[in-house]
Amino acid sequence: MKRLSFFLSFLLCCIAGSAQMVQIGFLSYEKVLAELPEYAQAKQDLAVLKAKYEAEAQKGEEEFQRKFVDFMQGQKDFPQAIMQKRQAELQTLMDNGVAFRLKSQELIAQAEKELMQAAHNRLHHAVLEIGAEYGYVCILNTDGNSCPYINPAMGVDVTDLVRQKLGLPTAEEN
Repeated sequence: MKRLSFFLSFLLCCIAGSAQMVQIGFLSYEKVLAELPEYAQAKQDLAVLKAKYEAEAQKGEEEFQRKFVDFMQGQKDFPQAIMQKRQAELQTLMDNGVAFRLKSQELIAQAEKELMQAAHNRLHHAVLEIGAEYGYVCILNTDGNSCPYINPAMGVDVTDLVRQKLGLPTAEEN
C-alpha cells in the first residue's frame, strides 16, 4: 500500500511537472575551468613549486649517494664504532629523504587546492548566476561520464553562457 501511494504521488508530481517546462542545464566543469586565466596561473605556480620540492629532494638523494659510496669504499677499514655510526647516519638520511617526499606530496596537494580555489570560486559563481538568470532547475556537471544521457528536449548546454559570463570566448567566437 505504501509503495502504491508513493508511486502515485511520484506519478502526480511528474505529470504536474510536465505541465510547465522544466529545463536542466549542463556543462563540462573541468573544460571551462581549464580555460580560466586563474587556472593557468595556478598550474604555472604549482609547477614552479613542484620543481622546488623536487630539487630539494634531489639534493638529499645525492648526499645519501655520496655518503653511501664513501661507506662502501671504507667499510673494510672502519672500526666497529665508526661502522655503526656511518650506518646510522645513512639510515637517518634515507628516513629523512622518504619523510621529505611524503611531506612534500602533502604540501603540494594543499597548495594545489589553495591555488585552484580562486578559479573554482569564479566558475561556481558564474554557474549559480546562469542557473538563476535562466531559471534552470539544476545545472549538471557532465565530467567523468557522470551524466551519460540528457534528454535534448529538457537539457540545455550552458557552456557558452557560462563562458560569456566569465568573459571567455564562446564556441562561436573560436
